[in-house]
Amino acid sequence: MARTRSLSTRLRYCNPAYYLKRPKRLALLFIAFVCATLIVWDRQSLVREHEEELSKLNEELNHLKTLLEDLPNGRASEKEVVPDDPIDVQRREKVKEAMIHAWSSYEKYAWGQDELQPQTKNGVNSFGGLGATLVDSLDTLYIMGLHEQFQRAREWVATSLDFDKDYEASVFETTIRVVGGLLSAYDLSEDKLFLDKAREIADRLLPAWDTPSGIPYNIINLAHGRAHNPSWTGGESILADSGTEQVEFIALSQRTGDPKYQQKAENVIVQLNKTFPDDGLLPIYIDPDKGTAGYATITFGAMGDSFYEYLLKVWIQGNKTSAVKPYRDMWEKSMIGLSSLIRRTTPSSFAYICEKNGNTLTNKMDELACFAPGMLALGSSGYGPDESKKFLSLAEELAWTCYNFYQSTPTKLAGENYFFHAGQDLSVGTSWNILRPETIESLFYLWRLTGNKTYQEWGWNIFQAFEKNSRIDSGYVGLKDVNTGVKDNMMQSFFLAETLKYLYLLFSPTSVISLDDWVFNTEAHPLKIVTRHDGKSSGVTSDRPKIRLRGRKEGRP
Repeated sequence: MARTRSLSTRLRYCNPAYYLKRPKRLALLFIAFVCATLIVWDRQSLVREHEEELSKLNEELNHLKTLLEDLPNGRASEKEVVPDDPIDVQRREKVKEAMIHAWSSYEKYAWGQDELQPQTKNGVNSFGGLGATLVDSLDTLYIMGLHEQFQRAREWVATSLDFDKDYEASVFETTIRVVGGLLSAYDLSEDKLFLDKAREIADRLLPAWDTPSGIPYNIINLAHGRAHNPSWTGGESILADSGTEQVEFIALSQRTGDPKYQQKAENVIVQLNKTFPDDGLLPIYIDPDKGTAGYATITFGAMGDSFYEYLLKVWIQGNKTSAVKPYRDMWEKSMIGLSSLIRRTTPSSFAYICEKNGNTLTNKMDELACFAPGMLALGSSGYGPDESKKFLSLAEELAWTCYNFYQSTPTKLAGENYFFHAGQDLSVGTSWNILRPETIESLFYLWRLTGNKTYQEWGWNIFQAFEKNSRIDSGYVGLKDVNTGVKDNMMQSFFLAETLKYLYLLFSPTSVISLDDWVFNTEAHPLKIVTRHDGKSSGVTSDRPKIRLRGRKEGRP
């Protein structure tokens, strides 16, 4: 009975008549209803506003992602259209005219041969008759818009380029000039002829990697496939010659779908990384049987230089993904080592890179090592803000030194190497100039990456010195002595492949061969950047979180 009464009492609150007889309680009920409605409405409004805010944030995030794709590592995109400076246009045309003069002389006096001897107006086959100047020049012709010349060169490649030569070829030189030149021509023109030819010569080079360690021999007979090292190295392989095929062979595997080229080249880095020192500095001689470094000179000049360059450039070539991060890690170690070799002159405080033998430093720097300022500038953006600023500043200091290699001689052209003595700043050692590109290469990178037009002015001064001292009616020649201006009799193929190309790009809009899309091999052949996610294809590892990773030419005086 009590339970029934209690239920009736509760139910009366649901009866409207109950509230009509009690106005105060009706008012309270109404107020409660209004408050509840306001609370629910307000929450719904907050949810809608929150959803709208999230939508806006997502739109902004997507926009930022798009911007980041165009601005890798926070660097201003080179794809922006910037009005062409009239002075740049004039200078670019002057460089183009120099290329036409050099190429026309080669066509007239040395067509199909490796290099032109301008003074005697004849060709010489210094690379076994592979048409080195022609192949080296393909991309320069294409970039400069010299399409008629490019087509004539293409026809020669199609009908006359023959690799079946009983010739002891440098694996390094053939890779950077011929494989690199053909791949670049393919990437620019999309003409499969060039890719097929690149694959053909690479197949003839591959037996050089058939050693106990996978460190390649540096010389191979193109006809018979017999590989060996030069007698003067004591049977050792040269660091730069063995560690400067990765960019080309990775590109070849990417474009053909055949992994064997990449695997051979990357295994070299796998072996070297097993005993890679904390300072990242390796001697110039490597044992091809054991895969270990011996006791020899450490240098960023001849026989060492481009090994370090390619550690950075494979990382860039792979679009800086985790698959190629171990290359970056090795390169950063090497930059610690490079920093330990920096000294400065008195009284002018020119920064330079010493060479090292054991614990002894030699105050000598090759002009070849003048690629280093460009490399440092190119790699600086991968560091945090403080380290980035430090290495970019070092790049600028070294570029100033290299520019003074040129300015310090009567001809305003640099010698082959320089020595540094207390109180005397710098003095030229080996005094020939063979039309080398390294300083101009660094000026190109520094201008592209900083926008500082000073580097264009320095480049223009060097170009004018070449025009004054090296240009003759039948081409361009080097100098036997930069002090006297006595001329030699050789137009090096890299003058057309590198020196003139970098000068042309120094005065071109940044969208022309944008560094966002292209990476240059050590012979200045641009190859397209291809994002790598192939972490299981190789065994290069880092001593940071364990990640599976998927010499520059010596010239002749």
